[in-house]
Amino acid sequence: MDQSVWNAIFIGLSFALYIVIAIKSRATSTKEYYTAGGGVHPITNGMATAADWMSAATFISMAGVVAIEGYNGSRYLMGWTGGFVLLTVLMVPFLRKFGKSTVPDFIGDRYYSKTARLVAIICAIFICLTYIMGQMRGVGVVFAQLFGWSDWLGVIVGGTIVFFYAGLGGMKGITYTQVAQYCVMAFAYTIPAVFIAISLTNNFIPQLGMIGEYTKDAQSVPFFEKLDAINAELGFAKYTASTMPKIDMFCITAALMCGTAGLPHVIVRFFTVKDVKAVRKSAFWTLAFIGVIYLTAPAIGSFARVNLIESLHQTKYEEAPYWMKDFEKTKQMSFEDKNGDGLIQHWGPAEIAKGKVNELEFGKDMMVMANPHMGGAPKWVIGLLMAGCIAAALSTAAGLLLVLSTSISHDLMKSIIKPDLSEKEEVRWARGASFFALLIGVYFGINPPSDFVAKTVAFAFGLAASSFFPTLLLGIFSKRVNRAGGISGMIAGILFTLSYIVYFQFLGGTKEQYLFGISPEGIGTIGMLINFIVTGIVTVLTPAPPQEVQDMVAEIRLPHGAGEAVDH
Repeated sequence: MDQSVWNAIFIGLSFALYIVIAIKSRATSTKEYYTAGGGVHPITNGMATAADWMSAATFISMAGVVAIEGYNGSRYLMGWTGGFVLLTVLMVPFLRKFGKSTVPDFIGDRYYSKTARLVAIICAIFICLTYIMGQMRGVGVVFAQLFGWSDWLGVIVGGTIVFFYAGLGGMKGITYTQVAQYCVMAFAYTIPAVFIAISLTNNFIPQLGMIGEYTKDAQSVPFFEKLDAINAELGFAKYTASTMPKIDMFCITAALMCGTAGLPHVIVRFFTVKDVKAVRKSAFWTLAFIGVIYLTAPAIGSFARVNLIESLHQTKYEEAPYWMKDFEKTKQMSFEDKNGDGLIQHWGPAEIAKGKVNELEFGKDMMVMANPHMGGAPKWVIGLLMAGCIAAALSTAAGLLLVLSTSISHDLMKSIIKPDLSEKEEVRWARGASFFALLIGVYFGINPPSDFVAKTVAFAFGLAASSFFPTLLLGIFSKRVNRAGGISGMIAGILFTLSYIVYFQFLGGTKEQYLFGISPEGIGTIGMLINFIVTGIVTVLTPAPPQEVQDMVAEIRLPHGAGEAVDH
């Protein structure tokens, strides 16, 4: 069968499965819509949380950035995995014990202020909209590659599917849909890696192949030695060497870590289980399921780097493999014969400085999709991978839509504007908010702030690190932090970070103007420090919180008294 037929089969079957689950799991109450009824099994929730967490940036972009940047790409691996540990140790057990179903709920009560709740709602909207831009961009990239569509058409089709099962099923529908999506992603990520590991290293375990011997073409040398030699020959830095400024590397990694611990769409997943004990079990299973993907990504990236160079560099364009033409059609790759010799040449900075020209351009987001083609994997494996790419983007987009809709319907309408809102009206508001949020996400998916999915997503983590992380952390572990401090810190942190990102992404700022050499991806770390400092100064200069608030903070840190999640 033709490759497009295999792609259509896997995409069609997966979409049909998601829609059937959404219909069967339709939410009928606000508790089901927001927290899936609060009775999801820890293993089920762990799988769903892993799917929610592993977005298009993880599935499509992370291995791509490792493939192209080598050691520098580890900032995403370290930031996102380390951040999840922070989230599960410092945040979710205490927030779950507090018993509220959303982050603005906690902030509103902990900082005893509707203003604090409103600021948290605005922060959540900015974070989730920025994050969903990256997911919609990922959907567009994959659909364009699958069917030769324009990016905008792929974004619209993907957005429609997400709205259907997220708006219809709420958290209940999303949870069970994400279980199916995790299974698709896990198989789609690991099976191609096995095929490619065998072809390059004669080892069916990708991770062992990466640290083992390169055995293709009758050679037998350490794989990383081969990789470093390829990079050196082409004029690139060693694959295993760091070339980023250390301060930027540190700040990006820290922003990703702390942003992870402040992401509202991941935090809310832990309100779907029965109690705090189940939260800890769920966190264990989530880390285990995430590990399947994250431990495979470095191998996929390394294999892709070798495959790309050996498949294309110094090859006659007329004899280039079929897949290069496919990626050229979708503008994921481009070749310009600058010296007229008909050969595809991909030189790095060192060789370009000697007078050679680079004729091959390609994006980081195409590496994962191209890898099974380059490795000669069967057509059904390629179709499965494409289904996994779509599942990754849709699973996270659905979780983000739920948080956006909850912020409007529950935190704004029910808690501030119209407290007498009925359950049916609240769910209607949630679905309406999902629709309008998705329209904005679709627009920026078609016109993204960055063509690189992971970079767009990193901006969302920076916003979360600079706004929610300090406010939640201090709210849990400090009885002295008060309303004025919490509100001031959130505003200062997110305004600084958002302004920096907007200036450099939309208003023409240049790298030479970076503050201390820190890129927009890492500026959330500085925004986070500003939040901590402003919160501390304002808190010291203003009265302490009421005694009942201080008692509440002390209570949520005690290991007893954990009960069922309730909506307020």
